[in-house]
Amino acid sequence: MDVSGSMAPYADALLRFAHAAARAGRTEVFTVGTRLTRVTRALAHRDPDAAMAAVAEAVPDWRGGTRLGELLKEFLDRWGRRGTARGAIVVVLSDGWERGDPEPLAEGMRRLHRLAHRVIWANPLKARPGYAPLAAGMAAAMPSVDAFVEGHSLAALERLAEVVRGGRPPEGTPREGADGA
Repeated sequence: MDVSGSMAPYADALLRFAHAAARAGRTEVFTVGTRLTRVTRALAHRDPDAAMAAVAEAVPDWRGGTRLGELLKEFLDRWGRRGTARGAIVVVLSDGWERGDPEPLAEGMRRLHRLAHRVIWANPLKARPGYAPLAAGMAAAMPSVDAFVEGHSLAALERLAEVVRGGRPPEGTPREGADGA
């Protein structure tokens, strides 16, 4: 989950979604901004407010910048080796704004897509009229995304949960029907 400044309006709702997912089963949760932080243990609290407080304490880079490509590489190098992404359904909650060169993000997404069962990207900006994934980071990621969904509202998060459970990706998802091989 992206915790950069541009995601601030959505952070609480998305973290609560991550909390519910983490409580429901074998789920690992990481935040990205200027650092990669594993917050799975913080989200283990039964009480959502306690979990949110624990995450706030654990994450040092709230509302900072975004280094998606660099941090995806760090995740894959450190956690991918352990098999966290291997065969998993990976959900990225981000607006796709990348401060750096988008090529490391594109390469990381290709690598992630080869490891994962499915890659789902939820972007709060997708709900805006006329939105197109043209920001450099989002455009770099799209070829490796199996389902591209909205992430701006409760209804969008319900749809995201449906897609995670195996529901059909929304129309227009670039890799819809692709096996990713």
